[in-house]
Amino acid sequence: MQVPTLDAKILEERSYRKVAWRLIPFLFLCYVLAYLDRVNVGFAKLQMLSDLKFSDTVYGLGAGIFFIGYFLFEVPSNIILHRMGARVWIARIMVTWGLLSAAMLWVSTPAMFYTMRFLLGVAEAGFFPGIILYLTYWFPAARRARVVALFMTAIALSGVLGGPLSGWMMSHFEGVNGWHGWQWMFLLQGLPSAAVGIWVLFYLDDSIDAAKWLTAEEKALLKANIAQDAVGKASLSTGQVFANGRVWLMSAIYFCFIMGLYGVSFWLPQLIKSTGVKDVLSVGLLTAIPYGCAALAMVLAARSSDRSGERRWHIALAALAGCLGLLLSTVYGSNTVLAMAALSLATMGILSCLPLFWTLPTAFLGGTAAAAGIAIINSVGNLAGFVSPFMVGAIKDATGQTSWGMLMLAASLLLGALLVLLAVKLPARGQLR
Repeated sequence: MQVPTLDAKILEERSYRKVAWRLIPFLFLCYVLAYLDRVNVGFAKLQMLSDLKFSDTVYGLGAGIFFIGYFLFEVPSNIILHRMGARVWIARIMVTWGLLSAAMLWVSTPAMFYTMRFLLGVAEAGFFPGIILYLTYWFPAARRARVVALFMTAIALSGVLGGPLSGWMMSHFEGVNGWHGWQWMFLLQGLPSAAVGIWVLFYLDDSIDAAKWLTAEEKALLKANIAQDAVGKASLSTGQVFANGRVWLMSAIYFCFIMGLYGVSFWLPQLIKSTGVKDVLSVGLLTAIPYGCAALAMVLAARSSDRSGERRWHIALAALAGCLGLLLSTVYGSNTVLAMAALSLATMGILSCLPLFWTLPTAFLGGTAAAAGIAIINSVGNLAGFVSPFMVGAIKDATGQTSWGMLMLAASLLLGALLVLLAVKLPARGQLR
């Protein structure tokens, strides 16, 4: 293999820096809005349940039923994106989910709650796996952990900003126009998604060739690297992807990790409140701490993994840290300071293992196989978004406390870590066998 000259290395670094600055901040913004609209129901719970007389089981089912719609439409949505292009399809996704999220303000019965959450899942289906797929069009595998981690720190930033913002909206707008604070929150956080969705049409490019902001030399280098990266990847039909054992192993691992993610996302405000913090704005401000710590941990873990080329232990150790944090949160649940430390460790571990995980399936899937495979893994994994809040809610209704639910989530993270270490095999070149 020809060793790159100094000039070639400078050109390569400059080109990828240019692509990263063009794409990542904008996609980051899109994902912040997506994640806020997905999990703001966790903050609405602080007022919504008493206002509408919903039980924790009703809340858990409604929060989770989002992922049934998401699961059913994920694979077709990602295949459409691959064929139609990311620009138009991501715009469609964002506009429809933004309007539906805003419309949550009219929910008044459990049936309406379930219906709106299901439709929101249908609308958003394909967004996250579509972005993961889109990034494979621009960045080779060796650079992907850092890029995906930067994109996925949007989850952490959504927690940093979303908690205080949601708490402020719910307290500041309570009673304005005769509406509850949670109604204003849904409206004010939903409409920006639709607006940014329209912006997508004018900002994103479907491919390297379509990017007018790249020079011909930069385009040639990026395309050559992507072509070289595609060598040895599976060329499978959609049917073959569904029958591929590696895809289902990835789905099982991701399911375990997502159990932890949405356990924290949907229940973190309630866990903080149960330590003795009663004011909704204070709860919102405190939720920023675990997510702020997680944002830093995600970037550092991804950088370490890319530099060393090691994936399995990075993923497993992050999941085990999440497991330990959840366990400690049950031990110190009545002490605000110690509970916050435990929840911060849990959030750091859970959020750090997610971008690292996506280096595994994208290492062996390409083209249509990548579109279908990533969608299958994400949709099956995100069924945990239905199972996790529903089970925690049902356990809380049955026992009167959330600690048993946290133990169930910790066990799921432990299982995911063990699957990565015992079942996933990575040869030296970093691609899945």
